[in-house]
Amino acid sequence: MNTADQYVKEIYLLQQMENGPASTGALADRLDVSPASANEMIGKLEARGLAEHEKYKGVALTDEGIVQARDALQTYCIIERFLANVLSVSEFRTEARELEPVIDDLVAERLDTIIDRNDECPDCFDPETDACCHLQLASENPETEQRAD
Repeated sequence: MNTADQYVKEIYLLQQMENGPASTGALADRLDVSPASANEMIGKLEARGLAEHEKYKGVALTDEGIVQARDALQTYCIIERFLANVLSVSEFRTEARELEPVIDDLVAERLDTIIDRNDECPDCFDPETDACCHLQLASENPETEQRAD
């Protein structure tokens, strides 16, 4: 996954949360970059045919951009679930964001075999909570859940 993938993924999630084009400011905030950097990358995404930007309205992904964003989101979900569910990393979101740009498709495919990804991925990702609904967080106690059944 590369920087462009991170941008299209975040634009995709913002479009879902805002129910329309993603604002440049919100995109910059989510990626922890300056608005100028966000605008520069948006221009590159437009040149690649992945996004369309209207001044004062925001940025929206093209059909090709949506496909790339969903692929990037699926890879992110795989990384996040591997760190949280398999390795029990407490700061899995931070670690996933750091690993996201350096994990290639082959590594993601191999991690995917370990986490037993659900078919609904990446639709299982909730942009509001910034997490896959299939995460098994360390605070959850399987024994308590079994007793409740």
